[in-house]
Amino acid sequence: MSPTPPDNDGRSGDPVARDRHGRPILDRYGRPVPRRSSGAVPPPQDATRAYGGEHRPESRHRAAGQHQAQPPQYRRQPEQPPQAAPYQPPRQEREPQRPYGQQPPPEQPSGPPPRSRRPRKRRRIRPLRIIGALLLVIVLVAGGTAWWVDSNLNRVDALTNYEGRIGNTSGTNWLLVGSDSRAGMSEEDGERYAAGDLSDGGARTDTIIVVHVPSFGGKPTMVSIPRDSYVSIPGYGEGKINSAFSFGGPQLLQQTVEGATGMRMDHYMEIGFGGFGKIVDAVGGVELCPADAIDDPMAGLNVEAGCQEMDGPTALGYVRTRYTSANGDLDRVERQREFLNAVVSKVGSFGTLANPFRALPLINAFSDALTVDESDHVWHLARLALGMIRGADQQTVPVGGFADTDAGSVVLWDDGAAEELFSDLR
Repeated sequence: MSPTPPDNDGRSGDPVARDRHGRPILDRYGRPVPRRSSGAVPPPQDATRAYGGEHRPESRHRAAGQHQAQPPQYRRQPEQPPQAAPYQPPRQEREPQRPYGQQPPPEQPSGPPPRSRRPRKRRRIRPLRIIGALLLVIVLVAGGTAWWVDSNLNRVDALTNYEGRIGNTSGTNWLLVGSDSRAGMSEEDGERYAAGDLSDGGARTDTIIVVHVPSFGGKPTMVSIPRDSYVSIPGYGEGKINSAFSFGGPQLLQQTVEGATGMRMDHYMEIGFGGFGKIVDAVGGVELCPADAIDDPMAGLNVEAGCQEMDGPTALGYVRTRYTSANGDLDRVERQREFLNAVVSKVGSFGTLANPFRALPLINAFSDALTVDESDHVWHLARLALGMIRGADQQTVPVGGFADTDAGSVVLWDDGAAEELFSDLR
């Protein structure tokens, strides 16, 4: 048998397609891929089997030359229906271990996640706002209280303009008067304060004090005028200065004081007989320091020497007594200034103002006891009190001697020393 003639590529009649390295090319099933050639002769049956091919009937037909070589046909695997995955239980994740004592995190609610909310800002406590609110409350309370006191003050037409009145002098001058009027006093109060005969409707001035407050700061000056001072009373001639109040009330007393001192009175304040005691009781008593023991049944006073706390009736007797000391009325005016300073200091103390059980009765006592001029207001009184709290220089009109006159035993001023004192205040 003659050999198979070579193909166009120079090889012998090899029916299997080969790569450039001479290795047979296999299809997806591992079978040799036959070569494509117009003049190629199909390989013999044995050659096909030698390369792992299968013996098929069409091989014989190709060998007999009945059909030309056809490209290999690939079988497609039949599509398998999708199979359901085997059921697997859900995996339970193990909770991580927490430190001892730590609480487990809160369970998340099922369902759609909640809408995110904007976190609320915590309000910061601002001390300045709190302080401002407290100050506002204090101002409102103080303003309301001042208005109430001002509207309840007793007022009288005390200061008047008259022909020949002196002009304005420096600073601010107050005329303080303590009268012995029993008007409106009950029998119980009359007995408690040793007021004596309540039917006596007259009014005399047991206390006359001129208070000078400088315009630009500085300490006020309190000048006591003895009630028996022998001065000129307009329209009545020479007489005791306290009789001016009996003759013509506050207006005549104003003219008499202004003529004797050369100082213009700007404000007026009068305290009735029982007003002293009520104010002292309202502040819880005042501390006074008598130099000697005093026993005066007429004033209802019996105290030992030395500093001690005095209630209303005792303090009132302390400023009234005049017959138990050697200098009489001159010693009394000193006790009056001592009492006035003690009352002002107690009224202006923090313990009094911050205690409503003392402040409210004090406000009522002041509104009942004080009488001011028609043009005076509570803020004028507050300015006087502030000046007095800082302390005041205490003076008594210089006395040159005593004399017996038609008006009785009187006090004579030292005219030169008195003029020097008042000129410094004008």
